[in-house]
Amino acid sequence: MRTILLFFALCVANFTFAQELEDRDDSFIVENNKNLFKIDVKEPFLQVAVKCHDFKPASFEGGASAYKDILSKYMYTYLNADFYTLSGDFTFTLIIDTTGRVIDAIGAPKVLHSEAFFDDMQYVVRRMKKNWTPATCDGQPVKSQMKVKMNFSSLSVDM
Repeated sequence: MRTILLFFALCVANFTFAQELEDRDDSFIVENNKNLFKIDVKEPFLQVAVKCHDFKPASFEGGASAYKDILSKYMYTYLNADFYTLSGDFTFTLIIDTTGRVIDAIGAPKVLHSEAFFDDMQYVVRRMKKNWTPATCDGQPVKSQMKVKMNFSSLSVDM
C-alpha cells in the first residue's frame, strides 16, 4: 500500500512541476541566414534572326549596355535568392513581341534548383517598364528572340 501511495505521490509531484515553464535566455543565439549573389550580364546580346530580305534586329533605347544596367538593377531588387544557391553561366532567351514587350524569358541550362531562378527571372523581366523597339522584317514589326548570357553566382552564408 505504501508503494502505491509513493507511486501516486511521485506522479502528482512530477506533473505539478512539469507544468512550470523554464525561463531561458536566448539573447546570445542569433540566427540569420543570408544569401549573397553576384551577377555579370555579358555583352553583346545575340539576336536570333528570322529569314527576311530586310531584317532589322530589335533594339533597346540606350543600347545593350543600358539594358544590361537596368536588368542587373532589377535582378538585385526582385530576385528572391533565399530559395536557391546557383553558380555558373546561364543563357536567357527573351521573346520580344511585335509591340516591343518582352513576353517571356526562357532560361538554360536546367540544373538543380534552377527552375526557381528561371521563374524569378521571368518576373524580373516582366517588371521592367521600358520596351524594346521590335525587330522588323521588310518594314513590318515581327516577333523576335534575343539571347542574353550571364554569369550568376550565389552563396548561402549563416551569420
